[in-house]
Amino acid sequence: MMPLTPMMPAVDVIIVNWNAGAQLAACVDSIRNYGAPYVAQTIVVDNGSSDGSTLAVAQYADTTLLLTGENLGFGRACNRGAALARSNYLLFLNPDAALYPDTLSKMVSFMQDDANSTVGICGAQLLDISGEIVRSCSRFPSVASFLAQSIGLDRFLPHAGHIMSEWSHSETSDVNHVIGACYLVRRSIFNTLTGFDERFFLYLEDIDFSYRVVSANWRITYLATAQAFHVGGGTSSQVKAKRLFYSLRSRLLYADKHFSRFGSLLVALSTFLLEPISRGLLAILRFSWLNIKEIWSAYCLLWNWLPRWLFKGLTK
Repeated sequence: MMPLTPMMPAVDVIIVNWNAGAQLAACVDSIRNYGAPYVAQTIVVDNGSSDGSTLAVAQYADTTLLLTGENLGFGRACNRGAALARSNYLLFLNPDAALYPDTLSKMVSFMQDDANSTVGICGAQLLDISGEIVRSCSRFPSVASFLAQSIGLDRFLPHAGHIMSEWSHSETSDVNHVIGACYLVRRSIFNTLTGFDERFFLYLEDIDFSYRVVSANWRITYLATAQAFHVGGGTSSQVKAKRLFYSLRSRLLYADKHFSRFGSLLVALSTFLLEPISRGLLAILRFSWLNIKEIWSAYCLLWNWLPRWLFKGLTK
């Protein structure tokens, strides 16, 4: 990569890897090809992968590879990577994402503009493998939006949920949250807010952080003029039952952290009592017995975890 000039804002890119296969090398290659002159270092935090995905990037002298030896979870691994960073900005990039030639130049230029000095986080417009825009922005979850998600209402009334799937994502706008797949944050803010809450093993750790950023009077901007690639689903698609378990568990933790006791109870009741029915009915209508098995497995994990959380305070 090109050396940074003294006045040029630097970016440290942090990638959390867990069995991402060839996607990891493609992601790092995109940084090496298109990150100049902004990227000071690329930090790959490997969460105990067993697929050999780190072998290629281990050969790159300009990439720092941190082997944790175990799956720390996304937020905790991001914090480990951020602890090694020294640049003005942190770019959290999923291993199933990749930069385009002008992704960083547009994002950094936007953040450096004096008019955007109150923007704490910037997210790029994400394109999938077909070139379609990924609906990647969210409202902050509420009791109502989680209830809508539990009964499947958000599938028919997108406004009822917190995912902004009804919005075209074709224009730049301030939003509550941009997905953590391509998440540019000022390092000073990240450090001040002590990074991601490590109680969230996977899912909602980024939206929890965004909530704290906005609560600290910073703005979050979705930048439609800057584009990046994102497959979506990522390596979590390899373990669908656990993916559902982590999603449901993070919802309960988010509700407990940000909602009233009554609101948190409503979310818990809908998650345990209503959602298995709505998900099960949908699986039956699809004739997907595999999906039913995955739902059953996820809820077994959730019920097994619940007493550890309620009586011992264990969030993992």
